[in-house]
Amino acid sequence: MTFQVLAITLDLDDTLWPFAPIGARIDQVLHDWLLEHSPATAAMYPVEKMRELRERSFRDNPQLHHDLSALRRLTLREALEASGADMALLEPAYEAFYAARNQVEFYPDAEQALARIAARVPVAALSNGNADLWRIGIDHHFAFQLGAREHGAAKPAASIFHAACQRLAVEPAHVLHVGDHIEMDVLGAMHAGLRSCWINREAQAWQHDSLRPDLQFDTLTGLADWLDAHASAPAR
Repeated sequence: MTFQVLAITLDLDDTLWPFAPIGARIDQVLHDWLLEHSPATAAMYPVEKMRELRERSFRDNPQLHHDLSALRRLTLREALEASGADMALLEPAYEAFYAARNQVEFYPDAEQALARIAARVPVAALSNGNADLWRIGIDHHFAFQLGAREHGAAKPAASIFHAACQRLAVEPAHVLHVGDHIEMDVLGAMHAGLRSCWINREAQAWQHDSLRPDLQFDTLTGLADWLDAHASAPAR
């Protein structure tokens, strides 16, 4: 399939790096930090109890589902308050979490493929998560980063895709959204009028007969190769 791609919006978690190892490490890093700085909190909320508290906070606060940083702070605040800890620990505890959150291990193909893609067309990061491109060290590949927290709504809402297209100054029909998640990324982009590319690393079966992604690859290198063969415009 051939069409004109003038810009790309790119998902981050589970597209450039797997999130599961990050999530597991975050829980342990935060627990270790609390053991040192607030032992009473660590005792009351070991890893599994803190995870349960975080999941309950998520369920009870749907108005914050677009803002994972606010939800994390809410969880930490409740744990600190319940354990009688000094509330001045809230921001340092969050910083301990956030530093660990941004220690990512890229998929083997991702960094080189990202560099190739960014040399072809402008790339904007479009994520529901709270990764920081500058902390990770890849911000130079991106025109900008638009998160659900900054926008006020999360994928698959059409508005976040349209906001990215407006900032790129490219019509949605010429923007290719790239991501791993069928509903959030592929269907969300298609319903918003963008082109879609599914990075299907796990060999999942496609379940939507009436809609199909414009492109599908099992690595980001596949997209970089496709752009080398088909891209009609150099990076701006």
